[in-house]
Amino acid sequence: MRRFVRFCEKVQYLGLLGLLSFIFDNKLLGLLWLFWLFGLIPIFYNPAVFLQSLKQLGGAMIIYLRYGSGIPSAEYYNGSVKFSLPFHGTWTVVNGGVEKATSHSWGILTQRYAYDFLILDEKGHSFSGNRMNPENYYCYGKEILAPADGEVIEVKDKYPDSVILDNGKADCAAKDIRGNYILIRHADKEYGLLAHLKHGSIRVKPGDIVKRGQHIADCGNSGNTSEPHLHFHVQDGRSFFTSTFLA
Repeated sequence: MRRFVRFCEKVQYLGLLGLLSFIFDNKLLGLLWLFWLFGLIPIFYNPAVFLQSLKQLGGAMIIYLRYGSGIPSAEYYNGSVKFSLPFHGTWTVVNGGVEKATSHSWGILTQRYAYDFLILDEKGHSFSGNRMNPENYYCYGKEILAPADGEVIEVKDKYPDSVILDNGKADCAAKDIRGNYILIRHADKEYGLLAHLKHGSIRVKPGDIVKRGQHIADCGNSGNTSEPHLHFHVQDGRSFFTSTFLA
């Protein structure tokens, strides 16, 4: 089924050939627009992920209405919590930053200041051996730590690792783009989210009080991810969709 979905994602672009119907007076060329219908297949395959994408767009509008031009930024936002890196050793930021050029997703307010971490070797590789096997990635199964003291607010631990594709794209079979995750309230309006965790590795539950540096889970490949890594960000509320992310 996944192969068919990936095929549909590619073949839908044949619908662009329908533009020829505006140049040549040929009704058959107009039928090429129907190829765009193949784009509906991925939506039906995982409607929950599509719905989450719509909720992110709606959440962005709510954030703009709430903050206007005063959306938190690196220039003037000063949080009350000093965060530690949520892992041992040396990891690399492969996606994320406080400027537009390096931002995880600058145009998506809910992920503007997010960070994706993984481990690279001296050659810049994130794995050794068969790249399709999550266990061959250096960061896979590594301990994930609480970035600061706080209370566990939400936990999800139900999704297996996502399939790793050979084209570097994500294949999210989970019904949540975060996959398995932990949400911690560190202070008023400062919540830390750690996502794409390994199934069965989460050591905490809602209501638990955690300490900075405490082992709370292991790195995995669940959710909307192209390879094992840790997604971490700080947001100003509990909701993943209507909370703005803090620098």
